[in-house]
Amino acid sequence: MTAPVPHTASRTYPVRGMNVTDHWFTVPLDHAVPDGETITVFAREYVDAEFAEARELPWLLYLQGGPGGKGSRLLQFGGWTKAAAKHFRILMLDQRGTGLSTPADRQTLPLRGDAPAQAEYLTHFRADSIVADAELIRQALGSGPWSTYGQSYGGFCTLTYLSFAPEGLRECLITGGLAPLTGPADRVYEATFRRVAARNAEYFQRYPEDRETTTRIARHLSEVPEFLPSGERLSVRRFQMAGSYLGGNTRIDGLHYLLREAFVPAPDGERLSDTFLETVHGLVSRAANPLYALMHESIYGQGEATNWAAERVLESFPEFEPTAPEPLYTGEMVYPWYFEEDPALLPLRETAELLASKSDWGPLYDTAQLARNTVPVAAAVYTDDIYVDRDLSLETAASVKGLQVWESADFHHDGIADDGEAILNRLLGMVRGGGG
Repeated sequence: MTAPVPHTASRTYPVRGMNVTDHWFTVPLDHAVPDGETITVFAREYVDAEFAEARELPWLLYLQGGPGGKGSRLLQFGGWTKAAAKHFRILMLDQRGTGLSTPADRQTLPLRGDAPAQAEYLTHFRADSIVADAELIRQALGSGPWSTYGQSYGGFCTLTYLSFAPEGLRECLITGGLAPLTGPADRVYEATFRRVAARNAEYFQRYPEDRETTTRIARHLSEVPEFLPSGERLSVRRFQMAGSYLGGNTRIDGLHYLLREAFVPAPDGERLSDTFLETVHGLVSRAANPLYALMHESIYGQGEATNWAAERVLESFPEFEPTAPEPLYTGEMVYPWYFEEDPALLPLRETAELLASKSDWGPLYDTAQLARNTVPVAAAVYTDDIYVDRDLSLETAASVKGLQVWESADFHHDGIADDGEAILNRLLGMVRGGGG
């Protein structure tokens, strides 16, 4: 075991039945150079205030979705955290570059220098570095092998953890996050474009009147300038990003309510309402999580460039084009034009191009290690998930020794927001021999 990294903690303070402690850790920017430049990684600890001997509880590390997502800010226990707090001290990690960890965005990245310097810096912000951070944090906290819960991209990180540091793991839970272990990024988008198209069809069957409204908004935006609160013109293709609503059970109806409030009468004719534009702005702006756009395709990069795979695959799915007769909503794909239209991303356009063209990405998974895995792992796979494809997920599951799958058609990608308590309890029972 290496020497513990520098670590400071705040006083413990109460928040609605929880005892909360903030932790800061100083870790290497490049884990291959442990004595080199350092950055700060933040994590927040939550413990049920009813546990008098909280220090005796084992740790559960929560690996957030993303990339670029900070740890959840709990105001009280509920959902999966209510279930987890009965068994664990919960540690919410702000993955490097997010939240209260050393930030990486349009304001801070220029401190690194020009675009090549920024891109080089960001090569240290993938799952392999996140896992190395987690191992140093585990040791600094004096924990033995701990439990992890990975949602979406957090599941990708879990597979990296199982590949390169399985000795740090007691058991792993994954929801909607079994990444493909090999192959180009293209096949991810070939699968997910089909899933998103099917989800569009399901949505418009549910709300047939919204088909006409969606087309009407698209035609309006192509003819009439409408501007988001941040000042830039709203394009049709950016409006299509409202398809993020389609990724969940608990959110899909929100799209219907949004469309119901789209138009208002104005002196110069019918216009999009301020309510609509404000909500859409919150959906399409990457100001709060720029790493999502910068790093998204790199999470599939291993030994080859991704080269804007989603845009390339889009050519085979013309129904998603903004000029289509009845354009469909898109999913979580990232395109180069994001860096032309989003003010939070405009200064990072060249950096994004360099990351997209990088061809020497290192491995994110050790398939041989996964094939001989001994850590108990249980994963929820959602049949109609539009973000993490079911077929690719099952392919990965079959490559990890001992990984137990619970497949469900009752949930979409945000299942833990729908019935997180039941999902966590089920997965925990699976890894502990209670069955699924």
